[in-house]
Amino acid sequence: MTIDACSEQLIRMALEEDLGTGDVTTDSIVPEGHESSGVFIANQKGVVAGLEVAAMVFGELARGVEMDVIVADGGEVGVGDRVAVVRGKTRAIVSGERVALNFLQRLSGVATATSELVARLAGTKTRLLDTRKTTPGMRSLEKQAVVLGGGTNHRMGLWDMALIKDNHIAAAGGIGAAVAAVRERRPDVRIEVEVEDGSQLEEALEAGVHRIMLDNMPPTEMERCIAAARAHPSRPEIEISGGVSAESLAGLAELGADFISVGAITHSAPALDITLELGGEE
Repeated sequence: MTIDACSEQLIRMALEEDLGTGDVTTDSIVPEGHESSGVFIANQKGVVAGLEVAAMVFGELARGVEMDVIVADGGEVGVGDRVAVVRGKTRAIVSGERVALNFLQRLSGVATATSELVARLAGTKTRLLDTRKTTPGMRSLEKQAVVLGGGTNHRMGLWDMALIKDNHIAAAGGIGAAVAAVRERRPDVRIEVEVEDGSQLEEALEAGVHRIMLDNMPPTEMERCIAAARAHPSRPEIEISGGVSAESLAGLAELGADFISVGAITHSAPALDITLELGGEE
């Protein structure tokens, strides 16, 4: 997992938020030079993500803190499995515990939720996509967690792909005009168009875009649209979006789309239960 400048700033902000003027409990109880070790233990089955982030948390608090990884990011854990061991200044370990776990549990939760849905697509050619429905400030980390869980990233933000949605279409006066405007200003970017019915699909196919998103359509309408797109010379990628549940995922994949996007893997993923036990290395 890569920690970019934005994520580094976020980690430091999280520590500042938690520590304030100092950890009054730990600083009062633990001698300054005291050293120990602690072990991260999984209390649920899942996929691990965010160990580098946890290591940075401790590293921000004291030099020389080391993290020995037992189950690497992207690895699966079961109940009671040891995930990693942290060694160094006890004050840094105890004071950084909550922030480290907040990141580790959150990112592991995203990876786990992604993995569970990816498993439902096994045997199909359809890939699971994430969305921009991420925790503010954590997009880079959460999208990396999606990949660790076996999913695929959609665009990172508004800058790396054009996604023409209903409000853009309304503002431009139609799909053709919206696509033409993007091509004139940014001929270098890929273009995706969101369509809601067969007539909009025809406009998008005529415009020759790279990908078409079938948004909130009944399955029968999706099936017709996918068949029409597959028969068109432009052969755009097809994405299904809107109202997708774990239960409906496999059935939607049978329609033959290239992608199914699910916002829930980031905006609603439950945290994976992981704890840190001081002295639990033995």
